[in-house]
Amino acid sequence: MTPTVVDLFASALHFHPDGEVRAAGRQMAGGAPGIWHLGAFHVETDADVHADHWEMHPEADEAVCCLTGGARLHLRPADGDGRGAGGGADEMVPLPAGSAVVVPRGRWHRLELDGPSDLMSLTLRHGTRLEKRTDTP
Repeated sequence: MTPTVVDLFASALHFHPDGEVRAAGRQMAGGAPGIWHLGAFHVETDADVHADHWEMHPEADEAVCCLTGGARLHLRPADGDGRGAGGGADEMVPLPAGSAVVVPRGRWHRLELDGPSDLMSLTLRHGTRLEKRTDTP
């Protein structure tokens, strides 16, 4: 097989259970079962990271990486099973350039930017849910 250069800001990498890696279209939700999705994003504003929505991945943890710039990851308060439906204040995790955080499977989360940034995420997108925030100003 001939090596192929992939522009991660235009495509994503899909990691298949059989060990194959393929370039594919980027997607925020959906995806085939068992396919890990690696995507990189250049983002300028909170709208670029759908800060007005909560996101949840029911089938796997998600690695959220800040390559350049800075962001803040917000997690919904955990309930008894740690899945983020409980009451109370959001938990905020700062993500400076060169850092990453692992969001537990099933935990509702969202991002806000400190400024223009390059972000990367890795998760199973199958079953991903988005929910419009009700607390936006």
